[in-house]
Amino acid sequence: MNHFIMANSQQCIGCRACEVACVMAHNGEQHVLSERQFHPRITVLRSGVKKSPVTCHHCENAPCAQSCPNGAISKHDDSVQVNQQKCIGCKACVVACPFGTMEVIVTPLDNGSVKASAYKCDLCHARPQGPACVENCPADVLALATPDVLDALAQSRRQRTARLEAQPWHGEAAMANVAQSKLQQMQNTPTRGEPDKLPAEERATHFNEIYLPFRTEQAQREASRCLKCGEHSICEWTCPLHNHIPQWIERVNAGDIAGAVELSHQTNCLPEITGRVCPQDRLCEGACTLRDETGSVTIGNIERYISDRALAMGWQPDMSGVTPVDKRVAIVGAGPAGLACADVLVRNGVSVTVYDRHPEIGGLLTFGIPAFKLDKALLARRREIFTAMGIHFELNCEVGKDVPMSQLQRDYDALFIGVGTYRSMKAGIPHEDAPGVYDALPFLVANTRNVMGLEPTVAEPFVNTHGLNVVVLGGGDTAMDCVRTALRHGAAKVTCAYRRDEANMPGSKKEVKNAKDEGAEFEFNVQPVELSLAPEGRVNGIRMLRTELGEPDAQGRRRPVPVVGSEFIMPADAVIMAFGFNPHAMPWLQAQGVETDRWGRIIASVEGRYRYQTTNPQIFAGGDAVRGADLVVTAMAEGRHAAQGILDWLEVKTPKGQ
Repeated sequence: MNHFIMANSQQCIGCRACEVACVMAHNGEQHVLSERQFHPRITVLRSGVKKSPVTCHHCENAPCAQSCPNGAISKHDDSVQVNQQKCIGCKACVVACPFGTMEVIVTPLDNGSVKASAYKCDLCHARPQGPACVENCPADVLALATPDVLDALAQSRRQRTARLEAQPWHGEAAMANVAQSKLQQMQNTPTRGEPDKLPAEERATHFNEIYLPFRTEQAQREASRCLKCGEHSICEWTCPLHNHIPQWIERVNAGDIAGAVELSHQTNCLPEITGRVCPQDRLCEGACTLRDETGSVTIGNIERYISDRALAMGWQPDMSGVTPVDKRVAIVGAGPAGLACADVLVRNGVSVTVYDRHPEIGGLLTFGIPAFKLDKALLARRREIFTAMGIHFELNCEVGKDVPMSQLQRDYDALFIGVGTYRSMKAGIPHEDAPGVYDALPFLVANTRNVMGLEPTVAEPFVNTHGLNVVVLGGGDTAMDCVRTALRHGAAKVTCAYRRDEANMPGSKKEVKNAKDEGAEFEFNVQPVELSLAPEGRVNGIRMLRTELGEPDAQGRRRPVPVVGSEFIMPADAVIMAFGFNPHAMPWLQAQGVETDRWGRIIASVEGRYRYQTTNPQIFAGGDAVRGADLVVTAMAEGRHAAQGILDWLEVKTPKGQ
């Protein structure tokens, strides 16, 4: 008989640990670089409350093999295997499979062409430990079916039947307790606990952080809710940094803060930051197995708790095992990408200098995110930690202006560019440049400088919206930051106007709720047509069209369609445009042979031999400057990947297991 994977769907908790384990087993036990490469050969299907893993049955009389016109599918070692070299991607096997478990994956090749190949469960044929999904299922739902296993199963069922006939009440209860322990753990998990936060009427009067840190009992209660779904869980996979989330939560549950913070820093050099500003509801918490049952584990607040507690106790990274190497790297930009890159490099003995035009590290973490979401003292403290690790900072120093790029190329063995995106996107409507109209980022940067006691700059003058009727155009987190900042100025009225409905807003639901609680008003399904001006030329309103949602766009979001004859004027003393950001011009970089795409993003070899290397081999890049405006964690992940690319290019040997 052929071997195959058996699944007990009655015990499945839907954690998807089998999917993660499968992909890692076929990628050298590492996470793949991007979601488009995540192709598990086992899939957890959901139907209501039922979950069931589905994979290839390795049929004895395999119809996929019979249908293959090129002999790419054959029986081998009691299983049905696919020869990728012979596969022509014709999909005959996909049509023939009675279980729908065959898939044809299209992979780009180095020469620019593509290769279509059939994928299915191969029972981890070349893996000494056997199928990874079986090994990593936390609920013991999966088993490799062999003749011995099936014989043992049949004997067990006969014995169980005999026991149930003799003592049905006793035997049934006993079997349930053994078989459903992980499922019962999930069903008995208490509901999600949220952090305390300041009352809305109080927090709208200042720029202090609104969320209070977890108390020890809160952190341990939340930590005890984690099911620890496998060695590499779905929350770990959906975090771009692949943080060891269940493992450091387990340490918190045991009261081991020192162990938790060491685990946390293996993948993340700014956990106290990401615990505060990362959109966990769209990433790790959004994938949590408990999300639809009792609410996701409050991962972000546990992460914040670990870091805050450890740093308060004087924790410092242990650099005693680092051996210096004779290599020097310059990093342009002290934002999350640059800092993450610097952290990996210095831990591997490389001498690192970070250049930034701002007076403090963090980039938009410091100057773009309002203080009520992220206390600015955190970055100053982290700079001290980085400096103690050996990272040198050249602040208030703009590359291309204060120091030429050519000098950095002479003085350093390699360079990393992590300058982010600072050019605001425009709406393309009349009078966008009128007095009283402001771009979101300069508005936020100037406000943060004011909170920090720094002087405003010519490019980013401080705008006080006290007593004004403010309208913010946009629906993302940046728009919410502008809305909530204007409220703290004491604006007479603040309205967020967005062209889709609330359900389709791209920002965090938590941020929208906080804005509403603090007094913001929302106008949905409206599209700006023109900014209206007072006789002296200053903005006094926005001519709007009402919209309705039409067909989905390329991302699957329904397009806003204007409603004919629905025009109206929305009064406004100040209008803040929060439509997102594009890469700014970098002539100093392009002069060194670094190519950009038509949107101005730096072209980097994301999946090449030297990750994130640009068209100038000495220069690497990552973060928003490469992928466009995105999240803090994606920028940090790219900084870490680029650091590995730099180490490989410089032929610096990294310790095993790093």
